[in-house]
Amino acid sequence: MPKIAAALKATQVATLTEPGLHSVGGMPGLALQVAPSGARSWILRVKVAGRRRDMGLGGYPEVSLAQARLQARHAREVIRGGGDPIEQKQAERKALALKRSNALTFEQCASRYIDDNKSGWKNAKHVQQWTNTLTQYAYPVMGKLPVSDIDLPQVLAVLQPIWQTRTETATRLRSRIELVLAWATVRKYRSGENPARWRGHLDKLLPRPTKVAQVEHHAALAVDDVPAFMRTLRTQPGIGARALEFVVLTAARSGEVRGARWSEIDLDKQVWTVPADRMKAGKEHRVPLSEAAILLLKSLPGPDHDILVFPGLQRLPNGQAKTLSDMALTALLRRMKVAATAHGMRSTFRDWAGERTTHAREVIEHALAHLLKDKAEASYARGDLFDKRRRLMEDWALFLAAN
Repeated sequence: MPKIAAALKATQVATLTEPGLHSVGGMPGLALQVAPSGARSWILRVKVAGRRRDMGLGGYPEVSLAQARLQARHAREVIRGGGDPIEQKQAERKALALKRSNALTFEQCASRYIDDNKSGWKNAKHVQQWTNTLTQYAYPVMGKLPVSDIDLPQVLAVLQPIWQTRTETATRLRSRIELVLAWATVRKYRSGENPARWRGHLDKLLPRPTKVAQVEHHAALAVDDVPAFMRTLRTQPGIGARALEFVVLTAARSGEVRGARWSEIDLDKQVWTVPADRMKAGKEHRVPLSEAAILLLKSLPGPDHDILVFPGLQRLPNGQAKTLSDMALTALLRRMKVAATAHGMRSTFRDWAGERTTHAREVIEHALAHLLKDKAEASYARGDLFDKRRRLMEDWALFLAAN
């Protein structure tokens, strides 16, 4: 049995700087090895199956004297039990290396989550938004880390820099990180609670989004200013001006108008049917077209020119036009020096319909393709109130044409 040297104290060990092997006592065979370079590390000399072995216990001072003695005691217990602590440690390292080599990174998990769920999302833009926010903010911090290692410090490192300045983006990003980590947990790539969860967790560390950022509403025209705006708009040349005119006449969303196809429009029945995959609510929406809207459509080149009602200038490889960009409408409004947005025109319509007409609220909400918030009310509203909406849209067109 090795001779046990006098047990040194931690302060004494700190003074051992001469190159060589220094017994520190407290456990048989435990020594501090000092290299000529000055580097120091722990060595435990043991006999395993009658053969002397030197077992490294880590560098000093990263591994303290107390920790080294604890490791040495554990190693000797393994030997007394008939095991080999050196082989055991090597096996543990190999197992850890194998686990890490098989582990998925956060970025890999996010990519798989998007692939698994994108078929249920409304459009390719949603996929792009997911990818862009994660690529810009999350991946630089934790994209290459094993998803099993993601914890609160990494999540906060992603969110805190933008929580105060880009609050809406940060809240969406937090939700997306939470969903990716939840997916990884169900897939057994990680375990434990989700460090990106809000309730009862991040809400104790970050201020509520509503406290640090006010919701920015789309700028809208005053109701009384719209007829004059429409007169000016109708003098503007270009497909962007016609698209914006159609946005106002139909109270539709800009994206729905810019993506409109001639196949969706029945000029005879004066109906525009927007398919579910292009609607925010994911439900098909029929839009009654006023006489003014029909006249506008008949003034356009038509389906023989392009499948899009309002084609952009750029072309796809197959020769078809690209969808008109949202910036085309924004730029038009800026040139007209109008302090409003295309989407804000819907707000103006809502103000006019609610304050200047006797049309029922549910008719107005259906015209805007809004889902009714009251579930009981929504359960009874099985129809789309199409005929009533047609009268509403004709009244709107007449108002827009007023002098």
